[in-house]
Amino acid sequence: MVVDDHPMWRDAVARDLEKAGFDIVATAGDGPQAVRRARATAPDVLVLDLNLPGLPGVQVCKEVLAERSEVRVLVLSASGEHADVLEAVKSGATGYLVKSASTDELIEAVRRTAVGDAVFTPGLAGLVLGEYRRLATEPPPATPDEPAAPQLTERETEVLRLVAKGLSYKQIAERLVISHRTVQNHVQNTLGKLQLHNRVELVRYAIERGLDETD
Repeated sequence: MVVDDHPMWRDAVARDLEKAGFDIVATAGDGPQAVRRARATAPDVLVLDLNLPGLPGVQVCKEVLAERSEVRVLVLSASGEHADVLEAVKSGATGYLVKSASTDELIEAVRRTAVGDAVFTPGLAGLVLGEYRRLATEPPPATPDEPAAPQLTERETEVLRLVAKGLSYKQIAERLVISHRTVQNHVQNTLGKLQLHNRVELVRYAIERGLDETD
């Protein structure tokens, strides 16, 4: 599903993705329409502009994911401002691409988003990871009754550590000599155990526990 308030841009993105073999289940030109159509069509991937009339893109992201946490959101925005990127990620977006990206970069980003990779315009991934590291150094709120952390298997922990280092599923599969599908299964199992929604949240969890610093 493609959401943008500029009809020519929206149609061009939808057309390019269709030519690349994706099924476009819906398009929308404003925030409320986007939420309604996402609810009706249940897209796998939502390509979302931030600057929308009626309802901001970050709020659209929150509302869609509140109902369907399995939807992967790729923000496609004219803004590369750090505050916009961080706000989008905190609202649940899986990736962030600026509109200066080429058609090939967009198609590749949608493909990777569809399989759960966190995709960012070059330079922005470091920003997001840096922000999560900063948050991880802040003392956690006092929760004396918090239940013990779920137990991950040795393989799940190994996959999580490589996710935190920024490796793609394909790279992880090659490193561990397992299939791409097996990596996806481990990530999905880990998300379920930790009650997280996407790869970005998983990276933050791993960084908070220092898994990205291990060899």
